[in-house]
Amino acid sequence: MLSRVADSIYWLNRYVERVENIARFINANFNLILDSHAGVAQQWEPVVLTTGDLSLFQERYGEATAENVIQFLTFDRDYSNSILSCLQAARENARSIREIISSEMWEHMNSFYFMVRDAAEKQTPFEAQEFFTEVKLSSHLFAGVMDATMTHNEGWHFGQMGRFLERADKTARILDVKYFLLLPSVKDVGSTLDELQWMTLLRSVSAYEMYRKRQHRITPTSVAEFLILDREFPRSIRFCLMQAERSLHQITASPPNTWSNPAERSLGRLRSELDYLTIEEIIQTGLHECLTHLQKQIYNVGNNVFETFFALKPVS
Repeated sequence: MLSRVADSIYWLNRYVERVENIARFINANFNLILDSHAGVAQQWEPVVLTTGDLSLFQERYGEATAENVIQFLTFDRDYSNSILSCLQAARENARSIREIISSEMWEHMNSFYFMVRDAAEKQTPFEAQEFFTEVKLSSHLFAGVMDATMTHNEGWHFGQMGRFLERADKTARILDVKYFLLLPSVKDVGSTLDELQWMTLLRSVSAYEMYRKRQHRITPTSVAEFLILDREFPRSIRFCLMQAERSLHQITASPPNTWSNPAERSLGRLRSELDYLTIEEIIQTGLHECLTHLQKQIYNVGNNVFETFFALKPVS
């Protein structure tokens, strides 16, 4: 497979997954504001924090109001990680590999992009919840169409690897923001507001019902364990890394638990680290420190994937 094709499929899926996660965070925040009496700015700024682009937002928009945050994260064409910009990039990647992907994938990618582009001209924050639900469902539909209509060969596995690395990174980010930055003060730990925010976090990754099947009470330690270390929940960091590693080994044909390139080494090392980690060790080290470490390592894996498969190298 050409590295250009692999790169396009990888980023097509990363962008679609990124769009879904942004929609999840915004939609969940609407629900949190309805349930709590906290200030609007306090509740919307953390949504921008999950992207890592708070300084850029403040420079361009100033106050973190609902209108400003939604415009920045959803419809801002000059912000590369907005929903509209990501879908435009995903569509261009899909266009460049139309002979590789199925016609159903291309048609859905087109309709998805045009739905968001049209909404950019008329959507208001007060009508937005239905829109963000539609964005999430469109992302799910794209993943389903890809699984059902594309041969599960190298290209499909590059797409899976991109999707799960993006998902692992976003789960780590939203959990870190909740734990480290969201509560107004230490005295609010264990309060009704605290529990509401943990419930909102679980809902933002579609984990609330699955978590409740495992645990009767919502506690920070149990939620963190579920979203970091669970082997079966499809949005936990550990599950995502397991699936990304599985696809990577399918691409390289290397036996499991071995490595033949930097991407396999960095991903296998990170996945095995989580295999032997306990939530007690995470809390003892510091949840924020652990999540920051995971984000850096996931970023490193992405760089190694790029260097191993996509980077153009001179021919000697």
